[in-house]
Amino acid sequence: MHSFQTFNELKLPAALSRALDSMAFKSPTPIQAASIPPAIEGKDILGTAQTGTGKTGAFGIPLQRFLHSQDTKQALVLAPTRELAAQILDVLTQMAKGSQFKGLLVVGGESFSKQAEIFFRGCDFIVATPGRLNDHLLENTMNLNNIGMLILDEVDRMLDMGFAPQIKQILKFLPKERQTMVFSATLPPDVKTIAESFLKTPVRVSIGHTHQPAPKVKEETVHTTALEKNGLLLKELEKRQGKIIIFAKTQNRSERLARIIQDKSHKVVLLHGGRTQGQRKQALMKFREGSHRIMVATDLAGRGIDVEDIEHVINYDPPQSREDYIHRIGRTGRFGKEGCALNLLVPTDLNGEQVVTGKKAKPRVVFKSRRPRFQTRRG
Repeated sequence: MHSFQTFNELKLPAALSRALDSMAFKSPTPIQAASIPPAIEGKDILGTAQTGTGKTGAFGIPLQRFLHSQDTKQALVLAPTRELAAQILDVLTQMAKGSQFKGLLVVGGESFSKQAEIFFRGCDFIVATPGRLNDHLLENTMNLNNIGMLILDEVDRMLDMGFAPQIKQILKFLPKERQTMVFSATLPPDVKTIAESFLKTPVRVSIGHTHQPAPKVKEETVHTTALEKNGLLLKELEKRQGKIIIFAKTQNRSERLARIIQDKSHKVVLLHGGRTQGQRKQALMKFREGSHRIMVATDLAGRGIDVEDIEHVINYDPPQSREDYIHRIGRTGRFGKEGCALNLLVPTDLNGEQVVTGKKAKPRVVFKSRRPRFQTRRG
């Protein structure tokens, strides 16, 4: 099967076709057009594409078709964060409408015993974070004997977060005979090595330049000082319309920044790893629904938020790497829409210029203001 122009060409089960129609799946994105046909043929996939290009559909449609064709098999999706896992489950559940397939979310911050109970009552697909799923396997509260399809989404982020040992442990519990798909926004050597260790002659799918921003994201960098940065940020918030994500480098900085913004009567939500699962869910809901148009976040949200109508990304602090920068600003300019990315750099952001441009920066000469001298009048 070759690349296709419309989903009708795939001859999908009727229930799945109706679900895709209701979800406004009309023509495939490039990653979907390239990866769905070989995935439907049962081949392993190693796919890379920028965020916001439709990767969930690229593996979600083959997953649903697989379940229609295999009565006794289950599918497992691994994701790096609770937020991304919940969003994937939501998409897969919408795709399963009319087919009566049941999904299970296995993440931290939710009832361990309830997850085990739902599993043994019966489910068709599982979306999990590696840490919590590994806990269930070690406690023998779940088994993966019937998994026929494994998908790892944002695998580069999982390795960044230190999940390599948990992934290797989970693989020991999986049947050797299975179809595996790995999707990543970038493909550094460590990702390629671990992916190829458990993929069987995979079809390699690469869409776009994974080290470059989406083409319709307008980037702007402003050099300022630590004293002036907060005032500059507040001015930018006043003149920008639509949803905005502001990235800060630590939990404490994000909390302080959210208070500063809130004190100026802006509705703002906060998302970082130190918040409870309930707080994180509430923040995402308010942001997605638009009652609060500003979110302050750490890099936890850089790869884990799937909100299509974000107009602006502001990097209050630059990220640590070019890859993280691409992921942050990939929250805007999704699916061909236009977006804006603003970087606020101060003299102490030594590698900030290189991170946001991808080029080695020339040294900047910064002149410190001298302390004014007291003058005395001669009498």
